Amino acid sequence: MNAKQRSGSATAAPATPTGGLDRYFSITQRGSTVGTEIRAGVVTFFAMAYIVILNPLILGTIADVDGNSLGTARVAAVTALAAGVMTIGFGLIARYPFGIATGLGINTLVAVTLVATKGLTWPEAMGLVVIDGIVIVILAASGFRVAVFNAIPHDLKTAMGVGIGLFIAMIGLVDAGFVRRLPDAANTTVPVGLGIGGSIASWPTFVFCVGLVLCGILVVKQVRGGLFIAIVANTILAMIVQALTGAGPSFVDGKPNPAGWSLAVPELPDGLGSLPDLSLVGQVDLLGAFTRIGVLAASLLVFTLVLANFFDAMGTMTALGRQANLTDAEGNLPDMKRALIVEGVGAIVGGSASSSSNTVYIDSAAGIADGARTGLANVVTGLLFLVAMFFTPLYEIVPIEAAAPVLVVVGAMMMAQIKDINFADFSVALPAFLTIVVMPFTYSIANGIGIGFIAWVLMATAAGRAKQVHWLLWLISALFLLYFAIDPVLGAIS
Repeated sequence: MNAKQRSGSATAAPATPTGGLDRYFSITQRGSTVGTEIRAGVVTFFAMAYIVILNPLILGTIADVDGNSLGTARVAAVTALAAGVMTIGFGLIARYPFGIATGLGINTLVAVTLVATKGLTWPEAMGLVVIDGIVIVILAASGFRVAVFNAIPHDLKTAMGVGIGLFIAMIGLVDAGFVRRLPDAANTTVPVGLGIGGSIASWPTFVFCVGLVLCGILVVKQVRGGLFIAIVANTILAMIVQALTGAGPSFVDGKPNPAGWSLAVPELPDGLGSLPDLSLVGQVDLLGAFTRIGVLAASLLVFTLVLANFFDAMGTMTALGRQANLTDAEGNLPDMKRALIVEGVGAIVGGSASSSSNTVYIDSAAGIADGARTGLANVVTGLLFLVAMFFTPLYEIVPIEAAAPVLVVVGAMMMAQIKDINFADFSVALPAFLTIVVMPFTYSIANGIGIGFIAWVLMATAAGRAKQVHWLLWLISALFLLYFAIDPVLGAIS
């Protein structure tokens, strides 16, 4: 079953483009329609919208060395602004249906490591993010990023797609409360468990389970727009459940409420919205970090940001391109260089807006599964992000538990690629396996790619094929070794 059959969007398309919009985005050429792209763009938005709520919780509440915090309302506004601008830009220039927003993991690195631990001010930390973006753009424009991408063996590229599928499924399961981190206890070594106390003991998780069944049925029935329908139906169910049960948010007066909704509570808002506060835009200090903590320490922090950005985006584009059937036989995207340059600009825009580095979002897989094949879907998603700056209460009606089933279903779809990996050769199987499992287990795409690269080089050497390994893989593996040891290295320097 191909991607279009899975999403239920397979319709007879005209043999020739129907107009300028069609020609520009290659809509007909890629087997899609304008209606499908618009609908799928909305699906991508709802799959990604949680970042406008989550990013402020990560960046907005931590005070820097001067005692200043960014504030959740201001971070929410610039998060939506940067996501909207970059997603539209990527759609118009790269013309792929890959949404862009603040990268999870990198924003935590900025908040916890750069600001809370290393003692940088927020403008100084965002200055390093901007420098990271400049380096990424230079590497992409020079062709280095494409060269690295082309040097990756086919089996590893496939493993990236499978690993990312498991990763987004894990995100969906955790966000919905279906899988939860267990509190530290002396009598157990189990890190995670099912629901609360081993059972589905919360109404939000019940809504997720109903939504997961509904998503599965609609996909099996090949209902056109099935994933979009599932999100809408699940949101309505969530609003009914909240009205009847009063489950409330996951934190009440600063105290955890495990049975509550993870982020947004599905209730009708008191108001429609307000003007966004964009005062954080431009609050950047490019050189302050080098003065405060030294050139070497600041440079190593930039290196960490670059490596995480570089391979998170590369792995994500690989997986999304394969899912959308846009890659060639070697797993490469046409016009990859242009896409990588635009993606690199996301770090510059995100740092300049104080929303942290913006990168390609794996949650775009939800829209692709619903039929998105072109940049037009991105334009729709980006416009919704810009609208969200003004109407935050409206999109907060959709809880993450209503969108999480889509992520799990898409993860199941992406698992189909695993059949293309040569598991009969253990020198291939072990690196591929590690790439796949490390991504969800460490909540990092870059970690999975790095471990996979290192294992590939070592296993190829053990198999007597060291000379067949591309020199770029040796270089990147060495850089990843430094990346994984960055904390002790920084500790030794300081």
